[in-house]
Amino acid sequence: MSAFLDGVIFPKYISQGSAGGPDWPADIVTLASGYEERTTTWSAPLRNYDVSWGVRDRDELYEIIQLYHVMRGRLYGFRYLDPTDNRTCLPLSTPAHTDQALGTGDGATVAFQLTKTYSLASAPDMVRDITKPFGTILIGLDAVGTPAGWTLDAATGIITFDLAPAIGVALTWGGQFHVPVRFDTKLDQIAVRQIMGDIPSIFLKELKL
Repeated sequence: MSAFLDGVIFPKYISQGSAGGPDWPADIVTLASGYEERTTTWSAPLRNYDVSWGVRDRDELYEIIQLYHVMRGRLYGFRYLDPTDNRTCLPLSTPAHTDQALGTGDGATVAFQLTKTYSLASAPDMVRDITKPFGTILIGLDAVGTPAGWTLDAATGIITFDLAPAIGVALTWGGQFHVPVRFDTKLDQIAVRQIMGDIPSIFLKELKL
């Protein structure tokens, strides 16, 4: 696994104005009849961001350049706050311990991966692993808030219970999370001397950890 610096967080005030989101790769073949065959080998998308849209002045641009040097360009990964999708609930709501399914107790398993489920009534669910939670994480057992009896590995998003939850107990959680990313571009250093409207794109790419 490539190096990831878990304590490094991309500046929030820049990420709030950035653009980007998930990309689902698909192989599309157009048949002679005009119909399409579409397939993918991926179980989850990877997200891409252009953070140049969040830069408001040259000091903020310099912060990105400084981070780029410390990360050795594309070598090290770091945390990024997706401005549109960073919590277990709606973007403007407050997370609750019943927001997302965490698993079901079987009387033996103590470790559970944090996940977020995207769903529509007429389509299969998509479950996303959450590997970089932050802030206050809430855990529920059968819809009852449970502030103790478990520990969180914030570097992996794994919850470990002191005692295995009993058979059939519904485990849930709520909270916020970062996206693990790396730089996916070469920085044009001359941009520091140009007016703000001429800043080139500065891309970040999600890492699969």
